Amino acid sequence: MSLSTKAATIVMSRLTTAQVEAISLEIARMESVGGTEQEEVMHEFMGTKTSALNVSCGGLNLAKELIRQSMGNDADPVIQRIEQSIEQKPFAFVRRIEPRNLIQFVQDEHPQTIALILSHLPEGYCAEVLSGLDPEKQLEVIQRIAVVGSADTLAMADLERGLEMRLASLVNGTNLHVGGVEHVAGILNVSERSVERTIMEALAEDEPELVDEIRHLMFVFEDIAKMGDKDIQSLLKNVEASKWACALKGCSEPLVNKVMKNMSSRAADNLREEMGFLGAVRLSDVEAAQQGIVDMVRTLEDAGEISRPTGEEEEEFVS
Repeated sequence: MSLSTKAATIVMSRLTTAQVEAISLEIARMESVGGTEQEEVMHEFMGTKTSALNVSCGGLNLAKELIRQSMGNDADPVIQRIEQSIEQKPFAFVRRIEPRNLIQFVQDEHPQTIALILSHLPEGYCAEVLSGLDPEKQLEVIQRIAVVGSADTLAMADLERGLEMRLASLVNGTNLHVGGVEHVAGILNVSERSVERTIMEALAEDEPELVDEIRHLMFVFEDIAKMGDKDIQSLLKNVEASKWACALKGCSEPLVNKVMKNMSSRAADNLREEMGFLGAVRLSDVEAAQQGIVDMVRTLEDAGEISRPTGEEEEEFVS
């Protein structure tokens, strides 16, 4: 921290991965070190004077930059472990376990326990774990994730100890916001469609309002950019051009281009012209138009006419 970034990078590049990680963790934990403190430490090493030292700033960003510059392509795993240690994420260690291995470990656990664990994990990871559970347990877990809200630190610590100290960090704070309907929507968004439909149909019988809330969060207007061309063309046939003109106001260029690419040249020109004629449009009107199109996406999907994407990119087809 007392050296320039360039000089510090040269030093760290000569160290082992374990040393880089250990030093970077300490840098990330220190916000600043005054000249007097530096002098005391450096004097033991080489007798450096206070006048030669400036106040040095540490922090996570500096630690990450030093790791990147000294380790190059090997930096990401080290940075991830540093971030997890600094942020003290509950169940951080679980992220290093393959989902299929975690399934074997938790499949006989109480649904509340599984829900608490999954509430702290990325949605894609949760979806993989969920797909490996029995349908009945899938539903119970999803219901509990949706209403978790917060968790008592003592209960969290007990659960971590119950996992035989296999987790990387403990909960920090009295209560931690976890789970919620947004997390459920994210999990189901990347789950297999058969899993999603089974859960949503079962939920609809007892909690129709929760189903509506989940559906509202599962697919947003910008996600249309991830749909396949054929699906967008089917959607265009079922939505009036005037609604598209309003809905696309202020949207990202990739989304606008994706929609227009699936129109005829004449229709695309007409849509651009109509968007120009509209001028400034109230945000509430734009959101209403977008929601109407999203509702149509769901209607067409339920009818089996289109399919929503599960990942970040449009799925490729082979012949």
